[in-house]
Amino acid sequence: MTHTTRTTHESDRCADVRAALADPAPVPELPASDGGPAGLADGLLQRPLTPFARLHHQSAPLLLPNAWDHASAAALAAQGFPAIGTTSLGVAAALGLPDGAAATADATLALARRLGGGSFLFTVDAEGGFSDDPAEVAGLARELYDAGAAGINLEDGRPDGTLAPVELHAAKIAAVKAAVPALFVNARTDTHWLGRQEEETASRLALYEQAGADGVFVPGLSDPEGIAALVATLVVPLNILYTPTGPTLAELAALGVRRISLGSLLYRAALTAAVNCATAIRDGRSADLTALSYAEVQALGASDGTARRSR
Repeated sequence: MTHTTRTTHESDRCADVRAALADPAPVPELPASDGGPAGLADGLLQRPLTPFARLHHQSAPLLLPNAWDHASAAALAAQGFPAIGTTSLGVAAALGLPDGAAATADATLALARRLGGGSFLFTVDAEGGFSDDPAEVAGLARELYDAGAAGINLEDGRPDGTLAPVELHAAKIAAVKAAVPALFVNARTDTHWLGRQEEETASRLALYEQAGADGVFVPGLSDPEGIAALVATLVVPLNILYTPTGPTLAELAALGVRRISLGSLLYRAALTAAVNCATAIRDGRSADLTALSYAEVQALGASDGTARRSR
């Protein structure tokens, strides 16, 4: 979709979203936007930016490492990363549960409460909000914010490999922003991640912007031309998932990407390193035994819960 096409159909998309939000369920109507993308941009510029949101509007993209427990988050924060994300795969796998199946709502909230005692900014991967009821998703978002979260990641991919109706996902976003305006909503579309309906990527993201998303996320998109074309259609910051075989951080920055997530990469790398170390020792091979000391790991859990950082 070109920028011109998007402008032509902006009012149609707004009407579609408002129609979806007219459902009897308690979902707020979208705020009006005058002047198509320009009006949307003006409205976004009028929003007060939180410290976390400001990280998406700096000269360099926000590199967001994703943690799976308190120790991993605290260790990453200690290395100077300005914000930490969570990884739904890491949270689920650590509990022996499937990712993306709405099985970890309680665990995700419990992790947010533990992270909320730290002095670092963090955002939570909440799959699809663990519900198809926008009011329930908004309620979870409120709990995450109260726990200390600065942001939430909401995806439109479903456990069966399909995409949620775009109107439903837009309704979830609108409900969250109405309930917790200060929470940064990163609206994820899984068109490229699932390899289906990729031609809908730009139109889906446009609806998510209209619904109030503060940023949008397209994991699985790594083609430089595709990224550049998408950036040209967006008002809010674009988040891309880093892949070792994809563009470098510098190349993503040059393309206009404003947030780069590591996703489950660190969790998978940690598992790999643990297994490699154990099997090397067992098999009499040399192993890299470089590791944090016992005391250093103990110190990661020393937070008394009083040092919460402003979001």
